Amino acid sequence: MALRRSPLAPAHAALGAKMVDFGGWEMPLAYPSGTVAEHLACRRGAVAFDVSHLGTVRIEGSEAFDMLQVTLTNDLRKISPGRAQYTHLLDPDDGSVEDDLIVWWVGTEHFEVMPNASNTSRVREAMGGSDTTATRAVVAIQGPEARKRLAAVAPDAAAVAHFGVISFTWGGHLSLAAGTGYTGEDGVECAVPAAGAEAFWSALMEEGITPAGLGARDTLRLEAGLPLHGNELGPGITPLQAGLGWVVAWDKGEFRGRAALEEEREAGISRRLRGLVMEGRQPPRHGYAVLVDGRAAGYVTSGNYSPVLERGIALAFLPPEVAPGARVGVDMRGREAEAVVVKPPFVGPRASLPEGIAPPG
Repeated sequence: MALRRSPLAPAHAALGAKMVDFGGWEMPLAYPSGTVAEHLACRRGAVAFDVSHLGTVRIEGSEAFDMLQVTLTNDLRKISPGRAQYTHLLDPDDGSVEDDLIVWWVGTEHFEVMPNASNTSRVREAMGGSDTTATRAVVAIQGPEARKRLAAVAPDAAAVAHFGVISFTWGGHLSLAAGTGYTGEDGVECAVPAAGAEAFWSALMEEGITPAGLGARDTLRLEAGLPLHGNELGPGITPLQAGLGWVVAWDKGEFRGRAALEEEREAGISRRLRGLVMEGRQPPRHGYAVLVDGRAAGYVTSGNYSPVLERGIALAFLPPEVAPGARVGVDMRGREAEAVVVKPPFVGPRASLPEGIAPPG
């Protein structure tokens, strides 16, 4: 089957991006500057990611609110039109996470649900709606200077509140902006109709925003301790195991997968997602065994080199009694490497790493 292409594919080609298959889409992995440079540009300035591979399912009508309430874990009563919310779609049988997604509440009876790339069909099967993915591009402008630079291109979009949602017009195209992202930095995600996408991207580049690929997006989300569906979330993995119990609104009534999740809550979880910081620069990889007292007790779900900490870092499932501060080993292909257990995130104002583990300088 042919890969789907973003409306911004010609722009990526012109910039010399390395393109890869990601969830059935041909997407930029990195540009000539490289993943580490793009990562640091996001932490220090502003970058733009093409995230058009993410799905958009439009839910409209008088029954839209109730449909989402009984399908997803979070409670829309916590927010209102003009706001966004992170939430989960659970497997009805075992309570594991079929997808984690963002709901943009655009208008009273208008919701834009943003699933992961490969899960759009699954989400539509669960809640209905129309797949509008092909009609737009989504650009994530992220970093401490993101709003300042975006303001020169689309001031209304740049002014959207954190986890707010607004409509704005750019180049004659009615677009949407949300104060959301996947990097641990402040930023805005803009959904622009396909016909105006290339011009919008070019305007961002002219303001000195660095193009960044999905390689940097992954290292940034890992430093921020954010889960990736298929790694930290997916079949057999529940929100409680992933440390995301706050996404579950127990007081809102019935929702898909509630009964199975309640059983786990009453019995207690058998594993818990934690962070690992390695003693050296070599990163552990997905599937590596984590050793407690010399015995395999868990496994790495995501691991990579942290450009900020200049160490290997990872997320891993461990027995719940293995708490932050514990020292463990990681089986690095037959060699045991030392690591310390931490509570994510690894960087940023909410990071709480042990003494002696901090960004260089």
